[in-house]
Amino acid sequence: MKPNFSLCVYCGSRPGKDPRFAQTAAQVGRWIGRHGGQLVYGGGNNGLMGVLADAALAAGARVVGIIPHSMVEREWAKRDCTELHVVENMHQRKSMMAERADAFLALPGGIGTFEELFEVWSWRMLGFHHKPVGLLNQDGYYAALLQFLEQGVGHGFMNTTQTDLLTVGDDAATLLPRLVTAAGYEPRPVDISQI
Repeated sequence: MKPNFSLCVYCGSRPGKDPRFAQTAAQVGRWIGRHGGQLVYGGGNNGLMGVLADAALAAGARVVGIIPHSMVEREWAKRDCTELHVVENMHQRKSMMAERADAFLALPGGIGTFEELFEVWSWRMLGFHHKPVGLLNQDGYYAALLQFLEQGVGHGFMNTTQTDLLTVGDDAATLLPRLVTAAGYEPRPVDISQI
């Protein structure tokens, strides 16, 4: 069955200290499944990544994991993804994730999440794609980053046209339908018992 939409989610390979981060990752995974969507993510089994994928699978979503070979060898791969693609390097991973997605969302995470978010956002600014890019500022996790971005605008290194390309929200239940709708899809709830 073809998914209603495909959402690429970037998030931490660690759970973070606050259990609410994992709760939100699970909420996002369930929302994708309950709306007939497909999750595209980095293929990991640890931290928020594993929580997200488990919840999406349990809610009936197709889950596409894309992971470099070196990380599979360290047993970080989630083997029960609907599709698990093992690639040679991070460049191939990020390229395939972008190709398979209709929209992007960054949850709390570390340096890998930051790098993926900024790359796909800059690709959008340069016109390499026209897909929505979202940032979930859960519990103010990204507040300092957002303030720094405003500083970049104030100093003339960025402009509001660029920052307006990033859809920011602090509530997953509100942000998710905004991204899917902006991608041109209708986030309709599905009866997962029929899947």
